[in-house]
Amino acid sequence: MAEWLHSFWMMALSFSLSLGLTGLARSYALQRGLMDRPNNRSSHLVETPRGGGIAFVLVYLALLAGAMIFSFSIDDLDRNLHLTLLLGGGLVVAIGYIDDHRHVSAMVRFIVHLIAAVVAVTLLQMPAIDLWPGLILEGWWLDALMVIGLVWLLNLYNFMDGIDGIASLQGITVLCGAALVLVLNHAGSEATAWLLILAAGIAGFLVWNWPPAKIFMGDAGSGFIGYALGVFALYTANAYPISLWSWLILLGLFVVDATWTLGVRMANGEKWYRPHAKHAYQHLARQRQSLSINQGLSAEHSRSLAHRWVILQGLLINLFWLLPLAWLAAVFPGYGLLLTLIAFVPLVILVRSLGAGFG
Repeated sequence: MAEWLHSFWMMALSFSLSLGLTGLARSYALQRGLMDRPNNRSSHLVETPRGGGIAFVLVYLALLAGAMIFSFSIDDLDRNLHLTLLLGGGLVVAIGYIDDHRHVSAMVRFIVHLIAAVVAVTLLQMPAIDLWPGLILEGWWLDALMVIGLVWLLNLYNFMDGIDGIASLQGITVLCGAALVLVLNHAGSEATAWLLILAAGIAGFLVWNWPPAKIFMGDAGSGFIGYALGVFALYTANAYPISLWSWLILLGLFVVDATWTLGVRMANGEKWYRPHAKHAYQHLARQRQSLSINQGLSAEHSRSLAHRWVILQGLLINLFWLLPLAWLAAVFPGYGLLLTLIAFVPLVILVRSLGAGFG
């Protein structure tokens, strides 16, 4: 009981500090002219401050550092989790923060992200992967695969941060979903606590980022969420009853949309790192906005309603489709691959029908 009460106060602190610091970040962005100006790829119509995600990131890293400094009960695996998020996550945040202020080349970002991924795989043991009951994959090559996966995850999270609230709500949903799976499987409170503390910090930012957004997350925030989710997947799959398949299922909306869109664009000869607005969720938001405009609503009001509608539809998919399958993958890890395919096939059909990668 005492542990959960302590976790609750940490969550409350994370939310409150993030809420307040996001307001300060917005004032700073306005003073420095750090504005996201609309262009032909934008999903917004007015200039909006950017880089607000640094607020919940700084709060979370400070809480992690404080736990390491003042706690004497952290075991080696928990200490490695904290170090990974502080060191690797710090690198991701630093390059993202610089990119939020001035352009950083794709190659420099890739190198920093690669180093951060290597830090994670080095400090956290790569778990074996169940393909089928009795068929387990393990070996050094999985480490290399995980490095690539982590780099892709933190980049796809940045790619998917294209309408108000989507990256924030998705992060909260995945973190809380993983925590629920752990609780249902009678996991310890150490794992769930840090998942929920990060979710609470993101929720503080979401107050400002809810459509119509008063500030955007920026690369520092979106990159850190993607990295943290990958790190938590490695950590919990080793120490608690949840599989990597469960995490992949929970991330299904972002993984499928980003991966399918990238594949189509590359097949059409486009450079993968070039900015675009061809994700399924962006097509859906534009369709919904056009429908509202045809009903007589203003363009700005229609945009906000469309963004809310899209992210809430995503929330429903997460809660009623992906979360139950993620729990099943944790209970029956040998069938994780099969359950992931079951989860992903309808999503692939959906993003394809929406024209992801085209437009």
